[in-house]
Formats: sequence, C-alpha cells, structure tokens
Amino acid sequence: MNKPIFLKPAYAWRSYLGGKLIAKLKGTEGEDTYFPEEWIMSVVRAKNPGRENIIEGLTEDYSGNFLKDIIEKNPEEILGKRHFEKYGSNPGVLLKLLDAAERLAVQVHPSKENAKKYFNSDYGKTECWHVLDTRKVNGENACVYIGFKEGITREKWIKLFDEQDVKGMLSCLHCFDVKTGDTFLISGGVPHAIGAGCLLAEIQEPTDFTICTERYALDGSERPDSKLHCGIGFEKMFDCFDYSGLSFEETKRLRCIDKTEIDKNNDFKLTEIIGYKDTPMFCMDELKVKTCYQIKSRETFSCMYVLHGNGTMAGENIFAGSQVFFPAKCENVEIKNTGIEQLRILWISGPKL
Repeated sequence: MNKPIFLKPAYAWRSYLGGKLIAKLKGTEGEDTYFPEEWIMSVVRAKNPGRENIIEGLTEDYSGNFLKDIIEKNPEEILGKRHFEKYGSNPGVLLKLLDAAERLAVQVHPSKENAKKYFNSDYGKTECWHVLDTRKVNGENACVYIGFKEGITREKWIKLFDEQDVKGMLSCLHCFDVKTGDTFLISGGVPHAIGAGCLLAEIQEPTDFTICTERYALDGSERPDSKLHCGIGFEKMFDCFDYSGLSFEETKRLRCIDKTEIDKNNDFKLTEIIGYKDTPMFCMDELKVKTCYQIKSRETFSCMYVLHGNGTMAGENIFAGSQVFFPAKCENVEIKNTGIEQLRILWISGPKL
C-alpha cells in the first residue's frame, strides 16, 4: 500500500473502428479494429449490449488482480482518508486513450444530477479530451463537434432524431478543427461527436453511460434501442441534453482549456492540462522528465501513463504505454530518464477533496 502498482493495458470493444494510433504511440505497427480504446486505472466495466458476459475495461495488475478488488480491500489507505470520507471506495476518475478511425456517433452523457435520477449513479460523465495525435481520414482533417448552437430546442432535436437526419444533427453542433495539444472540457449534458482521425486522452467521471442519437452505424448496421437510450427509454433520454445554445466564441471560451505551467527546473517540467479551476471532477498534468523527478505524496492516489520515452520508476523499467497507480501513502518514488529523448507522462488525479 506504499508502493506503486504497475498495471496491464485493458481494452474495450466499441462499435467504431480505431486503435492504430495507440499502437503507434507505443512504437508498434497496428491495424484499426473494434478495440479502439485503452482504459487506464479503470474500476469500470465497459457496457456493450450483447457482450454482457465478457469482462472488458477493468484494469488488472501483473499478478492478475483487478484494481477494483485491490482498492476495495483497503479503500481508505489506498485512496486516502479524505477521498474515502468524501467519495467512498470509488476513485471517481477514469482515463482512456481513444483513437477514432471514423466519426463517432452524436451522443451525450448524463450530468451528475441526471445520472443519479435515471441511473442511480453517484457519477455522471463529464469528460475532458486532450489531443495526443491526429491523422487525415479520406483526405479530411481531424475535428470534434461540441455543444448546441443557438436556437436549438428539444422539439427540433427530437424531430431530427425521429427523421434520423444525421447531417441536420451535426449542423446543430459547433465544429472545431483539432491539432496535437488541444484540450476540450465536455460537461455532462453537452452533446458531442468525435471526428475521424483523433487520438485523445479522455479523462472522465468513472461511468460508461452513453446516449446515442444515431440509429445506424457508419457501416449501416442498426443499433438496438438500448444502445440509443442506454436503458432509460426515449422520453428520459431527451431529458439528458443541455439545450442551452451558445455562439461559437462562447463555446470556445467555455470548452477550450489553456495549459498552466506548475513547476520546472533543469531536470523536469510539470504542466497542468486541466485542473480543479476548470472542473472539480478530476485533474490531469503532463510531466516531462529530462533527467529525474522525485514524486512526493499528494495525500491521495494518482496514476501515471507514459506517452513517450524510456526510464525507470521505483527501479522498474517504464516505456510508452506503461501505467502506474500510486496509493495515497506512496511517496519518495524516483523517476529516471534512461533514454535520449524526454520522458513524457500523463499524471491523473481524482475529484477535488
């Protein structure tokens, strides 16, 4: 409980193709498949109709123990006393790498209030997208769609859904071209779609509630009703959208997050990607290590995911794709860079205490 826990990658089946850029990040050749997401520090099972008997998305250590079980045996000591008193045995956060080779369906996730009301969950699904890489698909640049434009009503949105006017749905949302390093905050209730060609680090509340408005996938297959309304029915489904339409500039101001430098010296640089000033739900930093870095206790748990480079952590080798969970009592862990280029690491923490 005072040592870092090295975790294996966990992948989840999704109804869209992708994953090639995740393989590229790890320095290998890969193909796009229906396992386009890697779930990190996950205590959440993926929800896929027809695959209920398959355990997907839950993270394990290298001894085959689920992180969920490890935490539940000693939640206060592993997550931290203050976190446990406020949030119980749930870390309250999940990180995914998501690589879309095709546009994802227009969708929304419930706010914390609607998650409690309709799913009996203490967590909704506010999320943040940090762009790690992009690629052109069919000659088009990567983009994302976020939030309703002004003048979109519930009645208009239901009409577009009933008619399955997908072009009409997309035209109701603001479209942002993206580049590596961009960061977006998507609150629960905000409709969105991820365009083809985006590799994202998606930090979010720890649920898999997704309400989808496209009945047909891009390959023409029909999604079951349960995949559309996530089991709550069509009437309640439309309660989960925030119909507060904004201008493009207002949406950009609210949804595009600027980075903040936290600390640096000749050995390292620590930058906040998204912090508690932006949302109380989670925070994520980027750590660049030129030579070495000493991890101090954060009074709560955290997790690191290596994006680039080679090094050691607590005497163990780390490389692109390594993920390491730090219990609350874990401290004085040294990271050393053993490669030519800088180590680049995402550092994730849970909700604000």
